Amino acid sequence: MSETFLSELTGSFSTPSAGNPTVAMVEAAYKHHKLNFRYINCEVQPQDLANAVLGARAMNWAGFNLSIPHKVSVIQYLDGLGQSAQIMGAVNCVVNRAGKLIGENTDGKGFLQAFKKVDSPNGKQIAILGAGGAARAIAVELALDGAKDFMIINRDEKRGKDLVALLKDKLKVSAQFVAWSAKFKIPDFIDVLINATSVGMADSGSYDLDIDLASIKKTMIVADVIVNPPHTNLLKSASSIGAKTIDGLGMVVNQAVIGVKYWTNFDVDPTTMHAELQRVLKL
Repeated sequence: MSETFLSELTGSFSTPSAGNPTVAMVEAAYKHHKLNFRYINCEVQPQDLANAVLGARAMNWAGFNLSIPHKVSVIQYLDGLGQSAQIMGAVNCVVNRAGKLIGENTDGKGFLQAFKKVDSPNGKQIAILGAGGAARAIAVELALDGAKDFMIINRDEKRGKDLVALLKDKLKVSAQFVAWSAKFKIPDFIDVLINATSVGMADSGSYDLDIDLASIKKTMIVADVIVNPPHTNLLKSASSIGAKTIDGLGMVVNQAVIGVKYWTNFDVDPTTMHAELQRVLKL
């Protein structure tokens, strides 16, 4: 066993897969900066989660990531939560801080960093397509950073209204639910349009969102969480009329950079991660 395993170890409680983009990115950053850390992928079944967290404690891991279905259920085994994780009620990143396991959520933080390279969310009127985990994380972080008005567009009414209630009750911002109808028209007053669904992903079976692309205005900022392909049909349409766009690559890279900072207290070079992500995805 390499001695780098004997210092501090970060792990991912998710299903192992060849060419996992997150594993590849983080390992590339560790190698580039000669950091004495490793990032491994572990498959943990729901019934084994408690023991897995105990194992992370016993082995003094620097932290770990979590994917579905562990993002909510892990909370009961942790010692505390960061601000946004507390608001969302979901954790995707755990950090060992002086022996205490603290749950954080970097999903929205990664998006926020990518967004702020284009503009400030302060005062923006934001429309989000979808109301799942990505939508929730993004909306919370944008609200914490000054966005005051949200339109949640979703087909599942309960999930959409749950997110609206969270934004209103916990973050005291204006929010409304709108049922996602066929060829949905984006209102003229919207400043930012965000696709937080899986529609457009290479293996999703569908590349076109059910919206009226002609309703997108040049003055809007249009973002998509899809990583592969990074230039989705939504972003291509927005770019064609001169609107500013944000692809999913920056969000994913930023999440990883934030996670590594939590675990190592070191600021890694995002360009190294970005290049590795593109290599793994064959972009």
